[in-house]
Amino acid sequence: MLVVAAAVAWPATASAQGLRPAAAPLVLIVGDSLSAEYGLPRGSGWVALLQARLAQQKIAADVVNASISGDTTSGGRTRLPALLKQHRPGLVVLELGANDALRGLPLLMTYDNLDAMTKAAQAAGAKVVIVGMQLPPNYGRKYGEEFAALFATVAKARDAALVPFLLKGVADVPQAEMLFQRDGIHPIAAAHPTILGNVWPVLQPLLSKR
Repeated sequence: MLVVAAAVAWPATASAQGLRPAAAPLVLIVGDSLSAEYGLPRGSGWVALLQARLAQQKIAADVVNASISGDTTSGGRTRLPALLKQHRPGLVVLELGANDALRGLPLLMTYDNLDAMTKAAQAAGAKVVIVGMQLPPNYGRKYGEEFAALFATVAKARDAALVPFLLKGVADVPQAEMLFQRDGIHPIAAAHPTILGNVWPVLQPLLSKR
């Protein structure tokens, strides 16, 4: 694995879209720069590709992207109540945690924040997908293993769906550096179909059951 493709703390605005008719279930993405199209042409990130996939497959659902570059689980936890109230999503995707690791925040804090967000979304009537992340070896084996495991632990405890590793097939392949921007952190546009391919098999059955 080359690097953890986590969001760095550079400012960017959320690409939240307007609400659609109430009849269509709404998918709320709460993430960091991996979901906020940092450094990418508008419309080329995996969240935009998700909206296009839904339309292509005639799945009556819309997507609101409330991701912000540099966000942490603490930031997401703070923002989530207002997002739930505003958008009333049927499904919430939590793609946060990588910045916590980059900043050396305690793993227990990351766990507690993800757990609280999952619980809040479920209490609001939404299904939840937790998106996992992994760290490169230089973070230390023990820390890396514990970090990767906490996403699955929260998902199991709250009966939420899990994407084990958002960057599978991107950060863990030979010559992975070719799939990243110059910063070595954010995937290029060509990698985002693979990222969507990691999320779609988990997300699609939840939408089909609605």
